[in-house]
Amino acid sequence: MALLITISGLPGSGTSTLCKHLIEKSGRPYVNAGQIFRDLASEQQMSLADFGKLAEQNDKIDRRLDARMVELALQQPGAVLEGRVTGWMAHRHQLAALKVWVAADLRVRAGRVGGRDEQSEQEAIDAVRKREASERTRYAENYGIDLEQMKIYDLVLNSDDTDAEGLATQVLDAVLAAERVL
Repeated sequence: MALLITISGLPGSGTSTLCKHLIEKSGRPYVNAGQIFRDLASEQQMSLADFGKLAEQNDKIDRRLDARMVELALQQPGAVLEGRVTGWMAHRHQLAALKVWVAADLRVRAGRVGGRDEQSEQEAIDAVRKREASERTRYAENYGIDLEQMKIYDLVLNSDDTDAEGLATQVLDAVLAAERVL
C-alpha cells in the first residue's frame, strides 16, 4: 500500500522545496493546497492577503479547498499533499498517510518569503506574521485546529540547518519504514 505523504508547515518553512525533492526522488503525484488557494484568489482578482481575509469571514472557501484536497488524495494513492492543514485532513478522514510538519525559525522563514516576494526582511516578517494570524484564526474557528499542536504528526522536521535534499531522504526513509509495517 502506498501511503500518502502530507507536508505541512508555516509560510517559508520550506515545504514547497521539500515537495519538489520528494517528487523528483519518488515520482509520486503532487497536490498543493497553497497553489489551489492562490488560484482561487487570482480568479477573484484578489491579493492573497485580501482573499485570506475573505476566507476568515466565509468558511466555505476553506471547506471547499479541503474537500478538494481529500478528494484528490483518495484519487491518487501515494500522492504528496502540501498544505497547512493536509496532515489534519488526513488525520480527521483517517487516510493512510505519513504526516510531516516542517518547522523553521521566523527569521529564516521571513528571509525565504522576502526573497521570493522581493520584500525587505521586516516587510517579510510583518507579512508572515499577518498571514499566520489570519490562518490561525480561520483554522481555529472553522475546524478547531491549533497549528501549534504537533501530536498528529508522524514526523516533525526542522529546515533551518537541513537542506531539502536531506529532509526528503528522512521523509522517504520514514515512508518506507511505515509501508513495511502495513
